[in-house]
Amino acid sequence: MVATLEKTENLDAHAAAPVAVLDNVTKKYGAITALDGLSLALHPGEIVALLGPNGAGKSTAVRLLLGLSAPTAGTARIFGGNPRRPETRTRIGAMLQVASVPKTLKVKEHIDLFRSYFPHPMPFAEIVRIAQLEGIEDRLFEKLSGGQRQRLLFGLALCGDPEIVFLDEPTVGMDIEARRGLWTQIRSLAAQGKTVLLTTHYLEEADALAHRIVVISKGKVVSEGSPREVKGRFASRKIKCSTTLSAAQVWEISGVIDVEQTGQRMCITAGNAEAVVRRLLAWDADLSELEVVSPGLEDAFLALTQN
Repeated sequence: MVATLEKTENLDAHAAAPVAVLDNVTKKYGAITALDGLSLALHPGEIVALLGPNGAGKSTAVRLLLGLSAPTAGTARIFGGNPRRPETRTRIGAMLQVASVPKTLKVKEHIDLFRSYFPHPMPFAEIVRIAQLEGIEDRLFEKLSGGQRQRLLFGLALCGDPEIVFLDEPTVGMDIEARRGLWTQIRSLAAQGKTVLLTTHYLEEADALAHRIVVISKGKVVSEGSPREVKGRFASRKIKCSTTLSAAQVWEISGVIDVEQTGQRMCITAGNAEAVVRRLLAWDADLSELEVVSPGLEDAFLALTQN
């Protein structure tokens, strides 16, 4: 419920001018087209999840917005200007999977070093609190666990007190408690008016955090909207039950799209789940363990990207 309320509070984010824009951007690497006329706008106070299979163009889009690469065609803008301007970069934070930091520095030394790069850095204690680094400030980077390293990289992305934060797979290697803790901090950043662009392979994470989801495939946007809207575009639902009916009998019911059966356990995909359930109950008096499941983000993602 907390996540839902916080998402609702950010529904008016689009009333403000966008913080970052990709406008009809094409990016080619030789004969390979990584982005093909892609447009994307990020607004203050919103969390946007950029999803897509490997090779879809997610990393290329992020690199363009960070000014690490230039578009072949179209424009990339942050705060209304060129992402490569030095004064623009001091307003941006990024946590990238390709990031490499010295292993022989302590956590607090890394934070102090990164804070020194910015004219108005976030206070040291605030970074430690937000990134959940309490108690390990004196530990060497090489002695950190995978999850602790991720939390430090998250903290380093916040050192400049950025207005927009790019998070690339931020919770890889974290346990459930640390992951949920980081989710809370990401929501808090958005509540402060900061913009967050999130790329993740954890679809549960995107569903829980994002105000808006943008799904790209082969360099193009194939779906965009709130998590509920993206999932709701796929009307089919799954009916799980134990039944004495055969798969052949179930296939005879109008509206059935797919049937998977293991013994008496059956999973039925149906376009009109209510009508199919009524027919199942009429045909099988012993029907039990009935469950109707709405489509999840994973179902929508696979449907959108497997074509």
